[in-house]
Amino acid sequence: MRANVAKDYYAILGVTRDASAEDIKRAYRRLARKFHPDINGDAEAHDRFQEINAAYEVLSDPAKREMVDLGGDPLAPGGAAGAGAGSPFMGFQDIMDAFFGGAAGRGPRPRTRAGSDAIIRLDLDLEETAFGVETPITVDTATRCSTCDGAGVAAGTHPSTCDTCNGRGEVQSVQRTLLGQVVTSRPCAACQGHGTVIEHPCAKCAGDGRVRARRTITVKIPAGVEDGMRIRLAGQGEVGPGGGPAGDLYVEVHERPHDVFSRKGDDLHCRVVLPMVAAALGTQMTIKTLDGEESAEVRPGTQPGSTLRIRGRGVPRLRGNGRGDLYVHLDIRTPTKLDPDQEKLLRELSRMRGEEVIEPARHPGGFFARMRDAFNGHA
Repeated sequence: MRANVAKDYYAILGVTRDASAEDIKRAYRRLARKFHPDINGDAEAHDRFQEINAAYEVLSDPAKREMVDLGGDPLAPGGAAGAGAGSPFMGFQDIMDAFFGGAAGRGPRPRTRAGSDAIIRLDLDLEETAFGVETPITVDTATRCSTCDGAGVAAGTHPSTCDTCNGRGEVQSVQRTLLGQVVTSRPCAACQGHGTVIEHPCAKCAGDGRVRARRTITVKIPAGVEDGMRIRLAGQGEVGPGGGPAGDLYVEVHERPHDVFSRKGDDLHCRVVLPMVAAALGTQMTIKTLDGEESAEVRPGTQPGSTLRIRGRGVPRLRGNGRGDLYVHLDIRTPTKLDPDQEKLLRELSRMRGEEVIEPARHPGGFFARMRDAFNGHA
């Protein structure tokens, strides 16, 4: 069986085997400019560019170049192609698989990335959260640069291949150990891992592809939304670097306190002061709700702390049909000042009902003294 012939990386770059590192770099830059897909639209340019990158990756690395000079191919499957079985040279991929269990390179980091989500607070009245509202909101987020359309480069220019990492987006270092060569990779500091450098950035966005802008959009708040809930507006958040797709905008609803009603879920609660006589005799009350007036009956003999329930006059349910209820809590008030005629009538009522009323002046020490004597068994 014939062995595979290793690639002649020197011939690919058009340099001699004794070429210096500077000669190799100069040859690569010349060919890369000629065959870069952004410049050369020929169908074979892409393959030629990949071949040139591979040749420079090998010859710019002293360890890989030494492997080539000894008859191996560090990029060939199985390591040093042409060296045969039992070769003392361990391929670059084999080294990384042995130590890290996978491929070494991650490739260049794309400049275009998705944007982040944003959140904005929206204060609403109870009526607005109950029945829903459409309202404009002003947001300050990153938007796509209109000058370069997110590309980040000045008009008529393109990103150029990074000279430091040669478009790989990472640089590698080789450490010799007893087990062979250990190759580690890290993001290229010159291009921040992108593999390309923007030499002529857009004047408006400084190469980021996005700018900060204030805009007004309309948000639709559904009926029944509660305090603290968030409304998601897809694609209205931060535009990503390089003009990448925008994240989402979340509108967080905060319900302002109401003068009359308090809210618990879909139900509303309020307090109404009811005179003592009305509670005793019963009455008909008109209750003002969020969207009108309702009549409620107070039955005779209503006690303090009683609650009236008016069905279907609460908040519309966010998920489902119908509405919650309105609970009217009754505060029954006892009169604090009585004129002589009113006092006489109450005493007469007390006598008719058989209720004993002790006047404070008739018992030394007042009410609490009487209570003390009753507890101690004294008349």
